[in-house]
Amino acid sequence: MTSPASQDLVVTRATLQDWPVISGWAADEGWNPGLSDGAAFFAQDPQGFFLGRIDGEPVSAISVVNYGTDYAFLGCYLVRPDLRGRGHGITTWKTALAHAGNRSVGLDGVVAQQDNYRQSGFELAYRTIRFTGTAREAEPATDVRPARPADLAAITAYDSACYPADRPRFLAEWLTGTDHRTVVRHDGGRLTGYGVIRPGRDSLRIGPLFADGPDDARSLFAALTADVTGSEVALDVPETNTAGIALAEAAGFTPSFETARMYTGPVRDYAQDSVFGVTTLELG
Repeated sequence: MTSPASQDLVVTRATLQDWPVISGWAADEGWNPGLSDGAAFFAQDPQGFFLGRIDGEPVSAISVVNYGTDYAFLGCYLVRPDLRGRGHGITTWKTALAHAGNRSVGLDGVVAQQDNYRQSGFELAYRTIRFTGTAREAEPATDVRPARPADLAAITAYDSACYPADRPRFLAEWLTGTDHRTVVRHDGGRLTGYGVIRPGRDSLRIGPLFADGPDDARSLFAALTADVTGSEVALDVPETNTAGIALAEAAGFTPSFETARMYTGPVRDYAQDSVFGVTTLELG
């Protein structure tokens, strides 16, 4: 795949071995990538990651990760700061976006880029606000426990109701990733929510935090933060979930960053009120 717009730029698929370069650039932008995200990201779509190179040196990156036949998510859109403004980014974008085919594409983009994304056919759905704060000491709820291998099927089904696509390959890695900790809540024999906390470059990150309602979400949040009292924690909350924002504020967290969730077309219905915390801004 050779750039049609920048003669010296060659865009090719990235591999998991390239992930440290991409995540390092993301860290430089203050995005606080998870320390072990790469394995789960590439498990979902190993063909969905791209690097632009000049003379073999990486200068740009993007991911367009496919979920099934109807939905894809765009993320990791980065250009090395010293080479911006030369067309490398848009060339990498156009090359990679073809990977989505006819799927509707979502993204969580920084606010400053919204107008550029609109020009590429993306329309704003809502904002996502990152709340950060210090985990307070709290007693975890007795109805929340660590996830077990036997919970995978129920978690996968629950996740599918809270996300615009099925993603079993991603979840199988995400729930068990290095230093990822997953908890579940049940009401009798029924799963009423689950959450994951993992280490990031600058703070711990919670995501997803999916729950039937505010009580379930608070119990899961308490369980996820109970063992990390005094640590910095981040949670990305869709602004449409006012109960999620109230949960973050009640924990003493404050807004530190925001993105715009945008789509190129329709996505399947999902339980938006159950999304108290987005899984990851890079893959949705």
